[in-house]
Amino acid sequence: MFHSDKIYVDGAWIPSTGKGTIDVIGAYSEEPIGTVPEGTAEDVDKAVKAARRAFAEWSQTSVEDRGKFLQRIAEGLTARTDEIANVISNENGMPLILAKLVQAGLPTGNFGIFSTIAASYEFTEQIGTSLVVKEPVGVVGCITPWNYPLHQVALKVAPALAAGCTVVLKPSEVAPFSAWILAEIIDDVGLPAGVFNLVSGTGPVVGEAIVAHPEVDMISFTGSTRAGKRISEVASNTVKRVALELGGKSPNVILPDADLSKAVPGGVQGAYLNSGQTCTALTRMLVPRDKLAEVEALAKEAAESFTSGASDDMNNRLGPLASETQWDRVQGYIKKGIEEGARVVTCGPGKTEGLDKGYFVKPTVFSDVRNDMTIAQEEIFGPVLSIIPYDSEEEAVQIANDTIYGLAAAVWAADPEKAKDVARKIRAGQIDINGGGFNMMAPFGGFKQSGHGREAGKYGLEEFLEIKSMQMSG
Repeated sequence: MFHSDKIYVDGAWIPSTGKGTIDVIGAYSEEPIGTVPEGTAEDVDKAVKAARRAFAEWSQTSVEDRGKFLQRIAEGLTARTDEIANVISNENGMPLILAKLVQAGLPTGNFGIFSTIAASYEFTEQIGTSLVVKEPVGVVGCITPWNYPLHQVALKVAPALAAGCTVVLKPSEVAPFSAWILAEIIDDVGLPAGVFNLVSGTGPVVGEAIVAHPEVDMISFTGSTRAGKRISEVASNTVKRVALELGGKSPNVILPDADLSKAVPGGVQGAYLNSGQTCTALTRMLVPRDKLAEVEALAKEAAESFTSGASDDMNNRLGPLASETQWDRVQGYIKKGIEEGARVVTCGPGKTEGLDKGYFVKPTVFSDVRNDMTIAQEEIFGPVLSIIPYDSEEEAVQIANDTIYGLAAAVWAADPEKAKDVARKIRAGQIDINGGGFNMMAPFGGFKQSGHGREAGKYGLEEFLEIKSMQMSG
């Protein structure tokens, strides 16, 4: 059990001004695994004022010194890798072996990466008689989700600190514990008081208070498109900068000459990672109509290889969903797919056989899906794949783009140049070609209602910089 009755503000662990606590429910146990404070707007105000005071000095700290702090944080995360993996696996359901690689490994890597990026980044540029200076935007409010709880924190906090900003973080109340581990590490390495602050609580209270606060200069948010719209609305009152990484309904376009033995299992993996609780999940598999039967057979085989069970069983690749709310939501989508005429290729609604505890969803594959069906248009956030047939390359591109989202996509073809040509026609922020792997240095973000702004690499650093132009007299 992980219990905390304190928040982290101005370099110290202090009690929340609120009296309530939030129970965190285990994805495997369906029982409380700990509590965190139910923070208040007053807590937020204290944190923001601390961050504002700290900004004057931190923003003038050398890039070299900021980088050293980030490197020491990365070392602290490395030392607690096993603990982080265990905590996040229990919170959101990712099997332990994957949690160690992804949930613990990626954020550790990102703190080190942003230390390196900042050291080589050109913060000044001469353009004719003008000196262009890139400066930290100020106090940043970071609001993060539960599906990759520490990774999404790292993608905001690390570049913000590297840029010279100060931070107020609200982690998801569904999976908050890794943020406490990070705060403990930050405290241990001696980051100056007020540079990093942590306030737990709900979105409608703590999240809204951060977004509305007049002394917060920027909001960096990852979560649902619905919540992103609300953040944009509230932030507009103070005309603060907003970076949004929102939902997705990512197409996986398999072209006629693609190697189906690689493309289909790769696509299923892309749909089911983290039990489908991934904003970039490749949930729409677009396939030539004359290959539909072959694709269905391969997808069925691949899906049924995703076994579920204990977190520490290395054979299990499909963990439970993060919450009962999420389980109910996904079950509703599966039933909706059946009602609207999609054909179940494997699995479907209901509890996973043999598992009495845990929010497990069976790895479901639908075929004969039309792109106007609910399961093809709305983000499900569970292990549910829709196979959609097409009759021409032009139709495939049209279907791929026929959604409000534009976060990610994939294209498979025997000819890589053909795949790249199709990828250029798809309106999405990142596109995998023939199974191309995740690149931590590449920009990450979306088109359309998948948000705006970019995370990761130098693009992620630049989100937290303001540009000043100094016109010189000669």
